[in-house]
Amino acid sequence: MKLRLPRWEEVRRLPLTMMIASLLAALGIVQMTFLLGQSGYRYLTWTQQTALARSQQTQLEQDVTVLQDAKAKASDPDYMDALARCIGYVGKTEQVVVAQSAEESLSGNCDPVRLP
Repeated sequence: MKLRLPRWEEVRRLPLTMMIASLLAALGIVQMTFLLGQSGYRYLTWTQQTALARSQQTQLEQDVTVLQDAKAKASDPDYMDALARCIGYVGKTEQVVVAQSAEESLSGNCDPVRLP
């Protein structure tokens, strides 16, 4: 059996409605393919955005905890005195003594606390 393309005279015999239905079916397939691709793209971008928002939320919750701790300690005079000593302040009646072998560093006397 040999396959060949139909001639124009044979195509003219096909009903017009069948050709229109075939064209509409092809357009529907193209549209469905586009919509499936768009849905996949939206799923990927929304998943990435959700993960980013959740990580930002976690970071903000940690920041709130740090700030609440700092607020609670702000009214404690001993803590405030210790903070002042960390950055180099001394009392009025105290004398500053620095060892010659002391290392110069900008970090101060205490471990830094990250505030948001």
